[in-house]
Amino acid sequence: MELTRRDAMAIGACAVVATAVPFQASAATEAAMAFTGGAEPTEGGVTLTTPEIAENGNTVPIAVDAPGAVAIIIIAEGNPDPKTAEVAFGPMAGAQSISMRIRLAGTQNVVAIAKMADGSFVQASNAVKVTIGGCGG
Repeated sequence: MELTRRDAMAIGACAVVATAVPFQASAATEAAMAFTGGAEPTEGGVTLTTPEIAENGNTVPIAVDAPGAVAIIIIAEGNPDPKTAEVAFGPMAGAQSISMRIRLAGTQNVVAIAKMADGSFVQASNAVKVTIGGCGG
C-alpha cells in the first residue's frame, strides 16, 4: 500500500480531532469540578429549558429554574471556553432562576449545575442541535 498525500492529510486531520475532543470534555469537567469542589451533582431539583434545535448558535435562549439554590453555573460542553455563566443569589433574591441567550459553537450538551442552600449540588442537561455555529463556526 502506498501512502498518498491525501491519505497523510486525512490521518493528520483525524489526529487533530482525536486530541481536541478529549480536551473539550476535560475543560467542561474541570469547570464543573471547580464549581462543585469535587462533589458529584445529582439529577433533579433544577429545570433547564433549551431549544431542541437552534437555527443560529449566536443567540440560543436558555432558562434555568432552581428553587432554593444559592448559585448556578451554565456549562456548554463543546464551546472553546465551556464555562458560559455563573450566577450567585443573595438572601434578597425573589426567585432563583435565570434566563439568557448564550453562544454555542455547534451541536452539544448544555449543563446547568445548582448549588443548593444545604451545600448539595443538583444538575440538569439538555442536548442542543445547532445548525449554524456561533463561536467562529
